[in-house]
Amino acid sequence: MNALGTSETGATSAAKPTRPGWQTALIRPETMTFVLLIIGVIGASMLSPFFLDINYILRSFTLSAEIALVALVLTMVIIAGEIDLSAASNMALSACLFAFAQQAGIPMPIAIGIGLLAGLAMGGFNALMVVGLQLPSIIVTIGTLIAYRGLAQVIAGDKSIRVPDWFIGINNQMILGIPLPVVLFVLTSIVLGLVLSATIYGRQIYQVGTNEMAARHAGIRSKKIKVGLFLLLGLASAVAGLMTASRLGSVRYDIALGGELQMVLMAMLGGTYIFGGRGSILGTFLAAWLLVIVSTGMTVANLLPAVQLTVLGILLIVAIIATNFIYSRAQR
Repeated sequence: MNALGTSETGATSAAKPTRPGWQTALIRPETMTFVLLIIGVIGASMLSPFFLDINYILRSFTLSAEIALVALVLTMVIIAGEIDLSAASNMALSACLFAFAQQAGIPMPIAIGIGLLAGLAMGGFNALMVVGLQLPSIIVTIGTLIAYRGLAQVIAGDKSIRVPDWFIGINNQMILGIPLPVVLFVLTSIVLGLVLSATIYGRQIYQVGTNEMAARHAGIRSKKIKVGLFLLLGLASAVAGLMTASRLGSVRYDIALGGELQMVLMAMLGGTYIFGGRGSILGTFLAAWLLVIVSTGMTVANLLPAVQLTVLGILLIVAIIATNFIYSRAQR
C-alpha cells in the first residue's frame, strides 16, 4: 500500500515486474478522476464565467459538503468489503429526532446529543445485522434506507420543523475566507486519508476487504473493524444531518433524499472498488469536487432534474466500468 492508500499487497507487487513511475501514476483511478475534474472545470467555465471564481465554487460546494463528508467514511466501509445505502436516510432521521427534541423544549445540547446518539444507534443496528447475523450489507441497508426514511416521516410528518436562529447558517461561517463546511470536509479528508495510508488500522481495513478469511487467519479482528466502520458511518451521517439542518434552517423528513446515490457515486468515481480491498480517500475527495462541478454546471445550463439524475446514473455506471478496467490493467 502506498501513501495514497491503495491496496496492492507486498506479495503481489513482488510477483510482478516493476512499472515505471509515470506508468503507475497514469493507470491510477485517481488520475482519471483528476483529469475529469480539469475537463469539468473547463467545460463549466464555458457555460458560465462564475466557474472561474474560486469563491463561487466554494459556495457551491457547501450545498453538497454534508453528502461528501459521509462519502469519505462510506469509502472506508466499501474498502472493507461492505456497503451502507442507508446513510442519507440516517441523516434525515437523526435531524428529525434532533429537531423534534428541541421543539419539545429539550435543551439544545441534549437535543444535539439525541441526534448524534440516534445516528450512532442506526449505524450499530446495521452492524448488528451485517456483522452479527452475517446478512448481506446491500440487502440490509436497502431495508434500513426505507425504514429510517419512513420513521423520519412519522416523526416530522409533511411539515418543516424550524430550528433556533442561532443554530442556522453553518454555511455562512467562514474560516480564513473558506466556508466552514468546506474546511470540515478538507480536515476530515486529511485525517481519514492518513488513517488509511499510514496506520496499521488502515492496512487492516484493506486486508479485510481483499480477503476477509485470510485476514482472520492473520489475526486481524475483521468483525471489530467492520463494526467500528458502521458505527463511524452512523455518527458521521448524524453530524451531516445536523449540518444540513443548520444550512437549511429547518428539518423535513426528505432532507438528503437520494443522497445515497451521490455518496456511492463519489466513492466509485474516486476509484473505490465495489468489491472491496481498493480505493482511497484522495479519490473520493477529488470525485466530490468533480460531482459538485458537474451538478452545478448542469443547473447553470438549466437542465431538468430528471436529465441531471440520468447523467449521474450514467456517470455511476461509467465509473464502475472504468474502475474495473483500470484495476484489471494494473494486475497485468
